[in-house]
Amino acid sequence: ADLVGNAHPALVLALGLVATVIAVSCGDGDDARELVGYRPSAVQQVDSLSVPDVSHPDESFAFRADPGQVLIVYFGYTSCPDVCPTSLSIVKSAVRDLGDDGDRIDLAMVTVDPDRDTDEIMSGYLGSFLDRGHALRTTDPEQLRAAADLFGVSYSVETQADGTVDVSHS
Repeated sequence: ADLVGNAHPALVLALGLVATVIAVSCGDGDDARELVGYRPSAVQQVDSLSVPDVSHPDESFAFRADPGQVLIVYFGYTSCPDVCPTSLSIVKSAVRDLGDDGDRIDLAMVTVDPDRDTDEIMSGYLGSFLDRGHALRTTDPEQLRAAADLFGVSYSVETQADGTVDVSHS
């Protein structure tokens, strides 16, 4: 099915804005910015792996939209100072602007910082943007890496000598 061709204009705008926010917000402050990303050469099979859905206890989530739905998958972390909350706010606004069609949008957020993003923090954070959705968290580093690899996502979490935690993600 042609999801983009049949998508509501507000959804297309929201997805474009998310890409723009990410492109503009990421980087080291240099004036020259380059959008770098992952462009698969063919349709990717992403529903071959399930991740624990902490917003729905005792359930796991396969990355698959229900029939007639659009699934937005987001990799991030709850203490992100700018890109994550901005991107999720854009999704929230788009879902609201879609009215009844907003019920067709499903959101899954995978934390790349599971040591600090507890089940409760993840559920509360995602719930502050949408009253439904899938807060996904695994403490198994191999499972998280496998999920990220399915989407071409890169991330790193490093604890500095002074105890601060630096997180980066695409």
